[in-house]
Amino acid sequence: MKAIVYTRYGSPDVLQLKEVDRPVPKDDEVLIRVFAVTVNRSDCAMLTAKPFIMRFMIGFFKPKKQILGTDFAGKIEAIGKNISSFKVGDNVFGFDDGGLLSHAEYMTLSEDNAISTMPDSISYEQAAASIEGAHYAYNFINKVELKGGDKVLVNGATGAIGSAMVQLLKYFGADVTAVCNTINIELIKSIGAGKVIDYTKEDFTKTDGKYHFVFDAVGKSTYGKCKPLLLPRGVYISSELGPMAQNLFFAILTPIPGGKKVIFPYPADRRGSVLLMKKLIEEGKFKAVIDRTYSLDKVADAFTYVLTGQKTGNVVLKISDS
Repeated sequence: MKAIVYTRYGSPDVLQLKEVDRPVPKDDEVLIRVFAVTVNRSDCAMLTAKPFIMRFMIGFFKPKKQILGTDFAGKIEAIGKNISSFKVGDNVFGFDDGGLLSHAEYMTLSEDNAISTMPDSISYEQAAASIEGAHYAYNFINKVELKGGDKVLVNGATGAIGSAMVQLLKYFGADVTAVCNTINIELIKSIGAGKVIDYTKEDFTKTDGKYHFVFDAVGKSTYGKCKPLLLPRGVYISSELGPMAQNLFFAILTPIPGGKKVIFPYPADRRGSVLLMKKLIEEGKFKAVIDRTYSLDKVADAFTYVLTGQKTGNVVLKISDS
């Protein structure tokens, strides 16, 4: 089978399209033909081994797993003898930010992992784009006691996490203010933002709005800059560690006085996220934003584009024709 292989960390130039052995499912695994995946921030972190702390998880000197991929959408082609939840021919999608080796024509996965049958109404490309960003977005929201009508500011609303977050916040009844660039204002309004701040014209940290929650989906601001925007007992959450990993320390220290605080959004329960997204898609409450779609042989171009930090929503890699 064809797969994207890398044997050392670096730029997208280290990625190679190779023929490798097709995996064989174990008794508790399914064999999936992969049709679509995304190229996302987790993949880029694994490719470049940045931030440096990544090396302690994925291999200090070289990657332990030599095929990238954290999400997928595809069809089950074979099942192990102990499989009871799925059958051959099921269309499925799933996610694991620890790495799935899904940038390949085939992959195996245990049935108790974060995998579900796909909603009937969407394509493989849409299914693949509906998980990674949404998983991280939901793990902002489920860390706080969000009530209908709460005012929430989302910085970085056009990314995979931010565009999913705006839709999820709308679903949960929040009053959403989104920060984005000029070209995406109408898009962000269409998916649920009640108000939009154009960061090319205005510094959102210097506006007069006050919010119950400030969610930085791109990690390009800081608690210090956003603290004045918070209402008493308001919460700041960022997708990044912050300068000198300050958000980890603030998450420990700021709750002590009992006022405004930082929460660190450890993203647990991947399976719960996948099942939630299936539910919302079936209800017509969520549609992943897709910027570009690349073919497998253009994988380096896909990674290069994602690494610019300028994508809108998701970048999809089409592994093979369905």
